Amino acid sequence: MKIGLFGYGKMGRMIEQLAVERNHQIVAKVDVDTQQIDFQSIDCAIDFSTPDAAFDNIKSCIDHGVPVVSGTTGWLDQYDEAVAHCKQKNGALIYASNFSLGVNLFFELNEKLAKMMAPLENYRVSMEEVHHVHKLDAPSGTAITLAEGIIENSDYNNWTLGKAKETEIAIKVKRENEVPGTHVVTYKSEVDSIDIKHTAHNRKGFALGALIAAEWLVGKTGVFTMRDVLNL
Repeated sequence: MKIGLFGYGKMGRMIEQLAVERNHQIVAKVDVDTQQIDFQSIDCAIDFSTPDAAFDNIKSCIDHGVPVVSGTTGWLDQYDEAVAHCKQKNGALIYASNFSLGVNLFFELNEKLAKMMAPLENYRVSMEEVHHVHKLDAPSGTAITLAEGIIENSDYNNWTLGKAKETEIAIKVKRENEVPGTHVVTYKSEVDSIDIKHTAHNRKGFALGALIAAEWLVGKTGVFTMRDVLNL
């Protein structure tokens, strides 16, 4: 598969390394100074750029008939527009706040636990996420996805940073050194607490999941998620 990388930071370089190991070819490395892109040479694009560039990257790929996998967070106010554009152009798109296979299993576990806890009014849910100091958005896209999974399966109706109202999920954000990503969901009552936690040891899991998603997406049309890729 011939891959175009949109964003060539730490994640882009990790994807490049794994792609070569999986016998793929990187045919484009698109960054802020890139002037021209040969879209015809790209079988699938993988976008790990910046929040202000992601939507334009996705739109350009779809306009040129290139399937696109995006893991950039912080641009989701334009997600519905990207979905509509993809459908209009009969394109192919996968967006995920986190492509780690383990995290996507964690998403499923989070939703199942939320359903189980929903009738138990004596428990309050909260979340904590820890990332490296270079991360631009807070809370993380992964934390927002976790919060949305709880909201869909409980009486909570929103999330907030810091102190929360009765119907809100409090999210605590930490930025520390080079932490790849840690997420904890806690249900606490007067008598006990239940925690579920995912800890990324490095960025390799994110890169591998994005490549698996790209391999799966080629030849398809539509808007998909990692649930489709993993058949969850």
